Amino acid sequence: MNKELNPFEIAQRQLDTAAEVLKLDPAMHAFLRQPLRELHVTLPVKMDDGTVKVFQGFRVQYNDARGPCKGGIRFHPQETVDTVRALAAWMTWKCAIMDLPLGGAKGGVICNPKEMSRSELERLSRAYIRQVGRILGPHTDVPAPDVYTDAQIMAWMMDEFSVMRGHNVPGMITGKPLCLGGSCGRSDATARGGMYAVRETAKVLGIDLKGKTAAIQGYGNAGMFAHQLGQELLGLKVVAVSDSKGGIYNEQGRDPDAVAAHKGKTGSVVSFPGAKNITNADLLTLDVTVLFPAALENQITAHNAADVKATIQAELANGPTTPEADEILYKNGVFVIPDFLCNGGGVTVSYFEQVQNAYNYYWPIEEVYQKLDEKMTTAFHSMHEIAQAYKVKNRVAAYLVAVSRVAEAVRMRGWV
Repeated sequence: MNKELNPFEIAQRQLDTAAEVLKLDPAMHAFLRQPLRELHVTLPVKMDDGTVKVFQGFRVQYNDARGPCKGGIRFHPQETVDTVRALAAWMTWKCAIMDLPLGGAKGGVICNPKEMSRSELERLSRAYIRQVGRILGPHTDVPAPDVYTDAQIMAWMMDEFSVMRGHNVPGMITGKPLCLGGSCGRSDATARGGMYAVRETAKVLGIDLKGKTAAIQGYGNAGMFAHQLGQELLGLKVVAVSDSKGGIYNEQGRDPDAVAAHKGKTGSVVSFPGAKNITNADLLTLDVTVLFPAALENQITAHNAADVKATIQAELANGPTTPEADEILYKNGVFVIPDFLCNGGGVTVSYFEQVQNAYNYYWPIEEVYQKLDEKMTTAFHSMHEIAQAYKVKNRVAAYLVAVSRVAEAVRMRGWV
């Protein structure tokens, strides 16, 4: 893997920058650069045709100084342990910037869900929990959905874990269906939290977002809801969206329900009626007010960052921007809302789900939205104030807040 684009190398470099500004103790810095523990597992799964296929999986628990680990499980054909390590690190900082009493973790299985039946996915999900379940639980490590995993997969995993324990354990995983202890507001939480962050950004920049343009790279869960909520909550006109097969552009914008229906029918947003087909690369450089990277890592690099024309870059994806690109964006005046703050709504409502599971009482959706708004707004301004005080990039400022909180917990525990 190209070192410049290795997600874990990038995560470590981002930490190094914050450690230098904070003048972090060398031992603390070294401790925070590596995961506390990780588990690699081999998963034999019987396929529908009777053959057995062997999959490789991981669970990385990066740091639990502030509380039980938290982090999604990804099913992806290009999954790597370095990606999982990076995402576990970012989850650690994400929980800290959102001021949640949680640490960071991440899991993954190398597989292609698009080529698997639902019954094969169920057997794989249960096999993963049988191997990794020994280090999971409400008080140790609580997974959640991520790339190519969903509420149904969480339900299978919760059921398998409960069978292993001999009693129902809804709090061992989040992102579950409502009928199994899920939380209202979880499905759109990542995108909704991002909208609250964009709203606060517009306030500090003095921008009225109503009627302004936006482009969304990635049309999975976060991207679809960003299209809908950007329009509904902020009055944005979404002129372009894309998925892994390509994108579409129309200067008048397009109805989110119609685009989602087209993708559901054809498997892609490409060739949506009345829109021009564009590439993912084209979308990133459109002249829009808000750019939402909502796909995978390393989309904005040293090679294309100078061409980004957006006023605000709201990172709903994890790790979409390389450090070199970050520097270019900062010099060019692009206001970046860093990933581990911008997409922090997902883990925040997952935390709310944990809380509701713990005392078996569930909140109405209005209460979830209100509490999420409060968390996102507080986190945004904690970052912005530090960015202004230290005169640093927003990503560095977010790291300064998060790393100092984790380091304090480590120090008070006497680990370092």
